[in-house]
Amino acid sequence: MKKHILSLCVLLSPAFAIKAISQDIHFSQIFETPLLRNPSLAGLFSGDVRVQSVYRTQWNSVTTPYQTTSLSGEFKVAVGNADDYLTWGAQVLYDKAGTVALTSTHILPAVNYHKSLSADKNMYLSLGFMGGYVQRSIDRSKVTTNSQYDGTGYNPGLSDGENFSKSSYSYLDASVGMSFNSQVGENVNNNFFAGLAYHHFNKAKNISFYSDNNTEMTPKFVISGGIRMSMTDISYFTLQADHTSQGAYQETIGGALYSWKLDDSENPKYTFHAGAYLRWKDALIPVAKIECNPIAVAVSYDGNISQLKPGSKGRGGFEVSLTYQKFANRYNSSKEAVRCPKF
Repeated sequence: MKKHILSLCVLLSPAFAIKAISQDIHFSQIFETPLLRNPSLAGLFSGDVRVQSVYRTQWNSVTTPYQTTSLSGEFKVAVGNADDYLTWGAQVLYDKAGTVALTSTHILPAVNYHKSLSADKNMYLSLGFMGGYVQRSIDRSKVTTNSQYDGTGYNPGLSDGENFSKSSYSYLDASVGMSFNSQVGENVNNNFFAGLAYHHFNKAKNISFYSDNNTEMTPKFVISGGIRMSMTDISYFTLQADHTSQGAYQETIGGALYSWKLDDSENPKYTFHAGAYLRWKDALIPVAKIECNPIAVAVSYDGNISQLKPGSKGRGGFEVSLTYQKFANRYNSSKEAVRCPKF
C-alpha cells in the first residue's frame, strides 16, 4: 500500500522523482501475478494455457481511490521430442493513482525456457525474460499545490509553481529471472519452486515529468518461493512468499492457502481455497478462492496494520482475480511432457 503514497512524490520535486518511481506496482494476490514476480515463473502451472486478470482498488477511505488492473497470458509448448518446454507470455498493467490521475500503462511480452533435469520430467530449471513499453502521464489540470493558496483560500488562477516539462513520458523496461522447481517425494502432486528475478536491469533514464536527465530507474530484486503438499486425497496446502529489494525499499509478503477438492479427488471440477497472507508491517490479507475448472475466482482484502492505520481506519485494498487455465487438445500438449509443477 505504500507504493501509491510515494507515487505522489513524483509530482512534488525532481529529487523525489527518482525514489518514487523506484517502488513498483504490486498486488497482494501474488499467486495470480507470476510474471510480475519473476518472468521465469511463467508456465509453472498445470495446463497449456492460462489467462489471469486482477483488479485492485485501495485507499477509498483516505483519498481518491487508487485503481490497478493486471492482465497476463501464458501459452506453453513442448520443445520437439525432448523433455524441455517453452512458455510464451505477456503482462499488461494499467494503474491510475490519486486526484492528479497519475496513470501508468505497461505492455511487456515474455518468454521462458524450461530445461528438464530429470528423465521423469519432474525437475526443471527455467530462465525467463520480459520486456517492453511503459508509459506514464498525469492530468496537469488536476495538480494543486500550496502555491495556489492566496491567504484566504485556494485560488485556481494562481500557478501551481511546478516546472513540469511534460505531462507524459515513456521508456523501455526489461527483466530477467531464473527458477528451479521439482517434485517432492513420490507424490506427483507435491512440488516446490524457488526463484530470483532482476527487474529493470536496463535502468531506464529520464523517467520524470521534469527536465531532469539524471533520473534513473532503480533495479529491483525479487526472491520467490513456494511449496504445495497434499494432506489427504481431497485436500492440500500451498505456501508462497516473496521478498523484494529495490533501493532502500524492502518488502516481504507470504502466506498459505488450504484447499479442498469438492468432488473427484483426481480431476476435481470444484476446489475451494481459503487462507491468509501477511505483508510485513503493512497488511494482513485474508483470501478466498473457488475453482470451477477451468475458471477460478479469488478475492482478498488488505487490512491495514501499518503506521497509516489511524488515518485509513484499518482499511486497505480490495482485490478480485479471474483465472482461465486448461490443457489444450493438441499433439504437443505439455500434459504428457511435463510432470510438475501443480501450482
